[in-house]
Amino acid sequence: MALTEQEILAGLGKIVNEITGIPAAEVTPEKNFVDDLDIDSLSMVEIAVAAQDEFGVEIPDDQLKHLKTVKDVINFIQN
Repeated sequence: MALTEQEILAGLGKIVNEITGIPAAEVTPEKNFVDDLDIDSLSMVEIAVAAQDEFGVEIPDDQLKHLKTVKDVINFIQN
């Protein structure tokens, strides 16, 4: 069963909060991980690993650099 955007967003918010301490409510689709949420590349790798475990998808390293916004990650997980 495919997850909805809201289910993925809630899961991502939880992951980002656990790794960075940023409140899950601040993790919204239009936010850029680097520019808006001030997440560094090491934390992004941790988030990607946690997202892979949470959602059962593989995010290759060469794809990770293209996932700039929360919506980019939601779209990647849905497809």
